[in-house]
Amino acid sequence: MRRMGSRGNSGPAEGGHIARLEWKRRLDKDADAREAFNRQVREEKERRRARREARVVPETNEGLVEYFLDTEARELEFEIAGLRPRLNKEFFDHLQLELGKLRFAVTRTKEMEDRLIELEAMQKVLLEGTEAYDKMETDLVLAKERLTKILQSKDRKLLEMVEQNELNRSVLALLDENIASALKNDQKEAAAFMENVRSAILKYITI
Repeated sequence: MRRMGSRGNSGPAEGGHIARLEWKRRLDKDADAREAFNRQVREEKERRRARREARVVPETNEGLVEYFLDTEARELEFEIAGLRPRLNKEFFDHLQLELGKLRFAVTRTKEMEDRLIELEAMQKVLLEGTEAYDKMETDLVLAKERLTKILQSKDRKLLEMVEQNELNRSVLALLDENIASALKNDQKEAAAFMENVRSAILKYITI
């Protein structure tokens, strides 16, 4: 004998099952889309790396100017970091000399106008880029010095560093790198110690 209401009970269950299947299908679709996107990102990074490594850096300042003019905007930061020693006074003097010739030329063609605009933009980017790179390098050196001081100090020393505004994001970032490196090399005690140091730092500063 069929119990009353059994058909009614099966309805919501079936509906719930369909909803779960639809939810799972969407999750799978999203996962596939994410994987496809991540694969594209990896492939693009590999293509950029290959292009970057295939480029030959000229030995002359004239060639270096053309090299930077042919560099994609998103690659400039990397190129500035790699070629920082070449971006010296001699290079910028050479660039300024060419700019001067273009600015004060008696007759100026459309090609000269375009090159002037390109060189002025490049000069600005390279000056700002080298300044930012040098500041980053200085901050990294200071962060390493402060991290060494932290690892050798007690809480009272941390307070002194807070008062002198020596604890900042750079120190924490470097500390995180050291923690990750210690964990990767299975140096659990060192990682645990640095985790404790990080916790102590966070008591005194606001990220």
